[in-house]
Formats: sequence, structure tokens, C-alpha cells
Amino acid sequence: MNLDLTPEQQAFRDEVRAFFVENTPQSFKARVRAGMRLEPAEFVTWQKLLHARGWGAPSWPKMYGGTGWDPTQLYIFETEASKADAPVQFHQGLELIGPIIFTFGSEAQKAKYLPAIITGDDWWCQGYSEPGAGSDLASLSTRAVRDGDHYVISGQKAWTSYAHVANRMFLLARTDPDARKQAGISLFLVDMDTPGITVRPVVTMDEIHHTNEVFLDAVRLPVTALLGEEGKGWGYGKVLLDRERGVTAATTTRLAQQLRGARAAAATARVGEGCLLDDPRIADRLAQLELEVMALEGMVMRTMAEAASGQDSGPRASMIKVRWSELLQEVTEFWTELQGYDAMHFGAVNNAPLPGPDPWAAKGMLYSRVTSIYGGSNEIQRNIIARRALGL
Repeated sequence: MNLDLTPEQQAFRDEVRAFFVENTPQSFKARVRAGMRLEPAEFVTWQKLLHARGWGAPSWPKMYGGTGWDPTQLYIFETEASKADAPVQFHQGLELIGPIIFTFGSEAQKAKYLPAIITGDDWWCQGYSEPGAGSDLASLSTRAVRDGDHYVISGQKAWTSYAHVANRMFLLARTDPDARKQAGISLFLVDMDTPGITVRPVVTMDEIHHTNEVFLDAVRLPVTALLGEEGKGWGYGKVLLDRERGVTAATTTRLAQQLRGARAAAATARVGEGCLLDDPRIADRLAQLELEVMALEGMVMRTMAEAASGQDSGPRASMIKVRWSELLQEVTEFWTELQGYDAMHFGAVNNAPLPGPDPWAAKGMLYSRVTSIYGGSNEIQRNIIARRALGL
């Protein structure tokens, strides 16, 4: 793995850096630095800006409207975005279902769905988890019954992020109840305005409405809503989850944002004649976190180098996901602690946070708790590591 950039890569880095410096709205930066997601309308605005620049789908092949960038270019792109406090693109359409559509979908599905993902005109949500099927997703009970030229779907989905603003959903449902549980699952592409779909909000402890319950009551879908082959949904879903963990790998570059926030908080917190950075215990803790983030970034770069050369990285995506989520939680918690009691002034008036040292840091700390659950809980990731890396 060669960490030195070629002249062409340096020129690309300079181009990307200039774009983010010139185009990242100031109103985004504090929230992004704290690890918070933008409001849906802001995500759409950002996506359209990137699309206009030709960067709407950084990880897609050119033949489907993407940039065709290699892993090094993608890493440069994410790193420079992090340095500028620019937001991550909303990934449900771009990084999850989009690649599944252009790999396994019909030509009609590609033509219908892919362009609107890149432009930001479609917003997708993920219909996977259920009240009784979270980590054990293969136990899902939502049913899809064939009825002539339609499927009739009934069931419930849980923890469905942004279903309240999405106009599309990719959904796993059981089409063969008698098959082995993984073999009887299919993947469907659903319009959210289809009769029979009800969305109910779930407000999380950061006091923001991210996620929802979704109820499906005899929802009739045309057979063209089936993606790929009936009964192959589990295989497609596994590919999708691997990509979701790959998205996590790319976002490890964002840990530097939270570390910058923590260091700034320590530098501005006055203690006697100095600041918290003068305390060797604080300085040592920050240095240790920075070293651990650097080590994780090295693992990500190694994984990207292997991907570029066609090598299988084995369970490393699971390893990255576990360590990234743990580090994010450690860093954001330490950042909040450095600000003292004032950090908890994260209420809002007219969607503007109350004054404080960095009023978004505590929200980011609370939101970070979900990262060890979504994309496959860390307990499940450790089982994958145990099986694939240790042979247990």
C-alpha cells in the first residue's frame, strides 16, 4: 500500500478541496462536525449541488451516471469533505439500493430509479428490521403473497429512518413461508404513496424525528416491483448490508471532525490561568484518541487498496464497523465532557440550538449511540469476525 499521492491524485485533491471550501454552506458545518445528519431538504439541496458538479454518485460506474472513481479518489473525496465540515451524502439510495438496482434490476427498473437517485429527486428508506426481526433479520414475518399480476404485502417494519419523508422504500418480505427462512425472502421496490402504508414517528433521545414504524396493510404491488428473482432477496440484502458497512468505512474520515471539536473545546475551556489542554491527562487522552483514529484510517486504506486490486478483505468491514462506532461514541462523549454542564444546552428555539460552547456536540453524542446498532449490531459483527477470521 503506497500512501504517497501521484501528481494526478494531488491535482484531484486540490480540485475537490477547493469545491468543498467554496460550496459548503456555513449553516451545515456545526451540525456536520458534531456527527449530526442534515434536515431532508438540506440533503436534497446538497445532492443537487454535487450532481450539478458531476459528482452526484461518487462510487457508481460511469455507465450508470457515476464518476467511475477508484478507491483512492473516493478516499480523497471523503477526507477533503471531512476537513471542510461538508456533509456525507444521504446513503440509502446512493450506496444501498442504487447499486443493487444496477447490478440485479431489470432495464426498466434501472431507467426508472437510477437517474432520480443521482439528482436527489427520489428519497429512499429501508424496510428491513421488524419488531421481532432486528439482528436476526432472516426471521422477518412480513408476507408477500402472489395474486395474479400483483403481490399483496402485509406486515410491519421498525426503525425505518426517514420513512416520513421518503417517496420510495426497498423492502424485504417473505414470499415462500415453507422454504428455509433465508431462501423464502424477496426484495421489493415500493412507492410510499401506495394505499395501505401507514408511517408512525419514533422520536429518539436526541429529540429529533429520524426514524419510524411502518405498517403495511394488504399493500398491492405490481409484479414489476420485485427486484431480481423471487426468493433471492436474502442474497441481495446481504450484498446491500456489506455495502452499508462499506459506507461506514468511508465515514471513518469523519472522526477527525469530532476530534477537532474536542480539541477546540479543551483549548477554550478556561482553568485558572490556562485551559484544559494544559492538563496532561486531557492532552494524553486526546493524543490516544488521535492515534486510534489514525490506526483505523490505516485499516480503511488497506481495505480500499485490496478492493482496488480485487482482493477479498474478509471480515475487515465488520472490524471497521465495530471499531468506528466505538471510537465515535468515545470521542463524542469526551467532547461533551470537556464542555461541562453547558454542553447539555441542546434545546432548540425555532430550530436554532440554545447558546453553549458547541450546542450540537451533546446531540451528536446522543445520536452516536445508534451507530453500534445500525448496519448490523456490533454483537452480530463480532460473531462474523469470530467465524470468518478466527474460525470459531
